[in-house]
Amino acid sequence: MKTGEETAGKPKQAPADWWIKFRELAEALVIAVIIALFIRAFVVQAFKIPSGSMLPTLQIGDHLLVNRFIYGIRLPFTGTLLIPVSEPKRDDVVVFRFPPSPDTDYIKRVIGLPGDTVEIRDKVVYINGEKVADPHAHFTDGMTPDITRGRRDEFGPVTVPPGHLFVMGDNRDNSYDSRFWGFVPDKNVLGKAFILYWSWNIDKNLLSPERFSSIRWSRIGDLIH
Repeated sequence: MKTGEETAGKPKQAPADWWIKFRELAEALVIAVIIALFIRAFVVQAFKIPSGSMLPTLQIGDHLLVNRFIYGIRLPFTGTLLIPVSEPKRDDVVVFRFPPSPDTDYIKRVIGLPGDTVEIRDKVVYINGEKVADPHAHFTDGMTPDITRGRRDEFGPVTVPPGHLFVMGDNRDNSYDSRFWGFVPDKNVLGKAFILYWSWNIDKNLLSPERFSSIRWSRIGDLIH
């Protein structure tokens, strides 16, 4: 029989190798997740285009990256500005939380800045009474009868309140934007779209042998203007 002294003096058994490896892997995964969440929340985030409201600039099936740092660092969920960097500019393509339904993300082009008076006459945009260069605007039909034109072709004038933006889709005849639901609060803006990293034609059968022809190779890497 072993004495108490012999038992007390016995060296402890080292942890099993598998446990050490598991713990190291778990720690690495936790760190990777934290870094990924930080990057997604404050630096860059990926989005995809599900509709044609920004045609022809952005096509259905485009996948893009959004710079979340350019307009400052904000608290997730609340949108409270912590560190200002820059402010949105006219013609920026921005991703934002849709004001009537914040769980949904929209992408549009900035047309009016705080203090601007926005008006649309016969599809033409006027800012502060002056016709503006609008090279990205795309129209799919002609002038429609007055009874159906409504806010789409004739709008305003309205003045953009402080801390808000007036946005429109490039596909002006088929875009649900500030003409219909109002302004975008600064706190809803997630960032500026800047590059396409993937694009495919979702109308084609991606399971067919010709699936690689559905990839829009020429669009990959394009900067968004």
